Amino acid sequence: MLVDATVLVTGASSGIGQACAHSFAARGANLVLCARRGERLEQLAGELDAEVTVLELDVRDREAVTEQLAPFDQVDVLVNNAGLAAGKGPLQEGDFDHWDRMIDTNVTGLLNVTRTVVPGMVARGSGHVVNIGSIAGRDTYPGGAVYCASKAAVDRITRGLRMDLLGTGVKVSTVDPGLVETEFSVVRFEGDTDKVNKVYEGIDPLTAEDIAETVTWVADRPPNVQVTEVVVLAAEQATATMVHRG
Repeated sequence: MLVDATVLVTGASSGIGQACAHSFAARGANLVLCARRGERLEQLAGELDAEVTVLELDVRDREAVTEQLAPFDQVDVLVNNAGLAAGKGPLQEGDFDHWDRMIDTNVTGLLNVTRTVVPGMVARGSGHVVNIGSIAGRDTYPGGAVYCASKAAVDRITRGLRMDLLGTGVKVSTVDPGLVETEFSVVRFEGDTDKVNKVYEGIDPLTAEDIAETVTWVADRPPNVQVTEVVVLAAEQATATMVHRG
């Protein structure tokens, strides 16, 4: 079903987004890859056996999103993957810049892209939006209030969008990962390797490829099937905060 489908992936320059690009390409899809780091996208495009369009794009920039994505009115699958966590600590000691980055990327950026791409799906009567959420959107943990709130917003937006699109032929799904070893923690802790290593210490975490496999499976269901929510955790993880470290 994904052969010759047009799949747009945001945040495609690394991690889950990059893995999704490989996974969809392997299934014969045509790709539109978006991220702020254009040089990484160009390198990725060279690795893929697929038709690839590369867009250097910051999803927080509404004007740029509208301008650059408007020509792509034939998108079959939108993977809203761009997102990040910045910092971790008590709310009363929080960094305003960190908050703005998380909310502007995880929430506003997702809205910007969705608002631009989905009308084309509605006009055609088909399409699929897959939002990458997080277990953090379901379980709040100490020091992560704003990040957790941003991912809880993704969950609420996903559910509301599904209601708004009922009867249009457009499906809406969310994939919520647990601990995935990518650049996520490197960005969050600004390269502090000690803090990064402690996140995954003593466990066998998920990989970006694990999540990409789930995303493509969700997108490749028959027309009459809509997988609304998938939570994917490492085998040694029970909730956002309950992890068995061997």
